[in-house]
Amino acid sequence: MASEISTEEKIVSGTASVLLPLALPKPYDYKVPAGMEVRAGDYVIVPLGPQELLGVVWGEGTGEVGHNRLRPVAEVLDAPPMPAVLRRFVDWVASYTVSPPGSVLRLAIRAPGALEPQRMRTAYRLGDERPARMTPARTRAVEVAGDGFARTVRELAEEAGVSDSVVRGLVDAGTLLPVDIPTEVPFDDPNPAAPGVDLSPEQRDAAALLRAHVDAEKFSAVLLDGVTGSGKTEVYFEAVAAALKQKKQVLILLPEIALTSQFLERFERRFGCRPAEWHSDLSTRERRRVWRGVAEGRAPVVVGARSALFLPFPDLGLIVVDEEHDAAFKQEDGVAYHARDMAVVRASLGQFPIILSSATPSLETAVNAEQGRYAEVRLEARHGKAQLPDVTAIDMRADPPERGRWLSPVLVKEIAKALEAGEQSMLFLNRRGYAPLTLCRTCGHRIECPQCSAWLVEHRFRRELACHHCGYTAPVPKACPSCGAEDALVACGPGVERIAEEVVEIFPEARVAVVSSDNLRGPAAHEEVFRAIEAREVDIVIGTQIVAKGHHFPWLTLVGVVDADLGLENGDLRAGERTFQLLQQVAGRAGRAERPGRVFLQSFMPEHGVMRALVSGRRDEFLQREAAARERVGLPPFGRLVGVVVSAPDASLAQKIAREMSRRVPRTDEVSVLGPAPAPLALLRGRTRLRFLVKAGRNVNIQSFIRAWLEDMKIPNAARVTVDVDPYSFM
Repeated sequence: MASEISTEEKIVSGTASVLLPLALPKPYDYKVPAGMEVRAGDYVIVPLGPQELLGVVWGEGTGEVGHNRLRPVAEVLDAPPMPAVLRRFVDWVASYTVSPPGSVLRLAIRAPGALEPQRMRTAYRLGDERPARMTPARTRAVEVAGDGFARTVRELAEEAGVSDSVVRGLVDAGTLLPVDIPTEVPFDDPNPAAPGVDLSPEQRDAAALLRAHVDAEKFSAVLLDGVTGSGKTEVYFEAVAAALKQKKQVLILLPEIALTSQFLERFERRFGCRPAEWHSDLSTRERRRVWRGVAEGRAPVVVGARSALFLPFPDLGLIVVDEEHDAAFKQEDGVAYHARDMAVVRASLGQFPIILSSATPSLETAVNAEQGRYAEVRLEARHGKAQLPDVTAIDMRADPPERGRWLSPVLVKEIAKALEAGEQSMLFLNRRGYAPLTLCRTCGHRIECPQCSAWLVEHRFRRELACHHCGYTAPVPKACPSCGAEDALVACGPGVERIAEEVVEIFPEARVAVVSSDNLRGPAAHEEVFRAIEAREVDIVIGTQIVAKGHHFPWLTLVGVVDADLGLENGDLRAGERTFQLLQQVAGRAGRAERPGRVFLQSFMPEHGVMRALVSGRRDEFLQREAAARERVGLPPFGRLVGVVVSAPDASLAQKIAREMSRRVPRTDEVSVLGPAPAPLALLRGRTRLRFLVKAGRNVNIQSFIRAWLEDMKIPNAARVTVDVDPYSFM
């Protein structure tokens, strides 16, 4: 694939500006030694203090430091230079998120081993010479090698059914000639001409519109808005095929690893091979292989998590953001960015289209489509004979569960009907573990995390208490840590493990699977459990949000939401929107094939607007009400928010810094600063946290305000001030 930036890889002479992957405000200048050729984008080794570090040449030196005072570039690495469009993207993200450019660069070089030359291995091809004596074994080896392919000694011996010594004898005789071949497995080329599934007329029209955007070879953002089960994936696969026909690379972003296995199988069925993967569970060796394959244009399609956005694509021609509404696209540690929004920027910088796909679009994306900034393609019907499920709210005030249980009798009866019909059921509760709180019934003590302002969650299967914020774990104590009373600790509230316990008690013959991040580690575990569900080896699935989206189980006809009100309790400005999205996605798992689906929402507030919208199916009306409510008070997407958190291991230090920051707030009528106040998680990983919330109009350059506010602040090494532009959660 031709590089999109070859004309911009200019030779740098004299001095080079080098950006280092450190929290530094700008690149540093280095001297280019005589005889060394350095280009913009080159990966180089440079000295910094007593050590040598990896960096990227950002361009010509600035001249701020005299040439005779500069230290020289030590080495230019043998790797394709970082594309100019990626360097511009790094600068853009740094500016937008008010982050040091070096911190953003670190996101783009997370596989440093890939910058080393690829290791080679020795293989052998058939030459013209033949040994004086040909045995039957040698004849078989020569016949196998006659196809012209290079093989190692072991590979050729196995294929020919001979010993290694026979092959080595042919090498010594000059019959087999050595060649160097890469140790890494090559990437397969997807076949864009391979026939896809039969599309409905509605799907064909949608696919044609997406292909037209790809064929235009310029920037555009398109919302692919389709109900659950409408075949959005097969539709945007047509756009992927169009980009591949243009010999362009394609990036498909998924919010979670859990979605990967079924997606890869669908991709392979459509294009004849699997794409490259990029996520946190890859081995170091595979990360090097994929990073280098992308940089050299050998990896045509990458399916990955949000960090894949920073891979060094030389010829990217399409980005697809699947489940674009998903909160998992928001990075909150380190550089705080939203991969969906930054993907739009990446497409704009590269001048190619981006497709945002969802059954429940985010309010930001929906407003952009309504206002004409994004094009919109709709799929109103499910594919084939499948119909959208009926949704019913169970009023838990009228139909409460039995004492000590959590499932309404109405839902229990529906599960029994599904079991009798040989169909599958799914119970959804977005709460891991056995119980979210453990308290002492003698003294009322609640067991908290010693490092966070959060309760410890009981995991009965593992016999431990765990903090889901910092990872702290401890055995379940036999006595109350406060009063010492034995056998006085009681689990309060349900998690998925507790629901599973109840289900097994009610339906002892049913085959039950608990699906949460606690008991599924890595893609292989996800793939195994989802394969079992698809193969009907499971009758009742009990899961967290891992099961909420992207999965297709033909025999799953019943979905029950155990606590539909759960997401409405946190006071987040997006609480209603996110609850609606999550429950709509969960509901969409039911009835995706020929059997009709049924969805039951256990709620103590069935009159709530979110519940009414889910039952009635009036999604657009819900979004319009949500948009109007936010617009009235200037909240996103109609206004700007920035979260600024001060944290320190000592509470008095955090308070001192916050007071000083309060005194330094720039005075302007365009921006209001609320706080400081304790963050909702006021203690996290042993650090006290105070939060400011900065609010401004949509057209205010809020980044300039933040920089002016913080630029002269002297922050002690023990403390941190983190900035989150466009915060997605408010913890």
